[in-house]
Amino acid sequence: MKKWVLTLCAVLAVVMVTAACGGSGEAGGKTNQDTNASTGGKAEGEESSAGGSVKEFTIDATNFEFDLKEIKVKQGDTVKITLKNSQGNHAVKFEGYDEEVQGGKTISFVADKTGEFQYVCSIFCGAGHADMTGKLIVEA
Repeated sequence: MKKWVLTLCAVLAVVMVTAACGGSGEAGGKTNQDTNASTGGKAEGEESSAGGSVKEFTIDATNFEFDLKEIKVKQGDTVKITLKNSQGNHAVKFEGYDEEVQGGKTISFVADKTGEFQYVCSIFCGAGHADMTGKLIVEA
């Protein structure tokens, strides 16, 4: 009887992890702007209402990795982030800014604090989930 219960629990755990990584649905969360536009890199010279430039980035998420490991902007820039989920179901949370972007969505926020801020996958996606990190660097 014990083996049967343990086997059932193991199978359920595998199903849950697989569903989290392989799904393409959206998870709830805070977004400032919803769009399907994919920008692929920086847009220089565009002025934002905060006085800085608008910097646009697309993060491509696959299972256990972001293609963009580091984002550099200046304080006062408006940062536009689009998340593309090429593999699995992921979201990106920017620690220190209380901002999160879901797959297929875009957010924007003003980089008003200088320093280095980690960004992480905020949807548990399996064994390599903890490796899904990057760094937002805001320079004065």
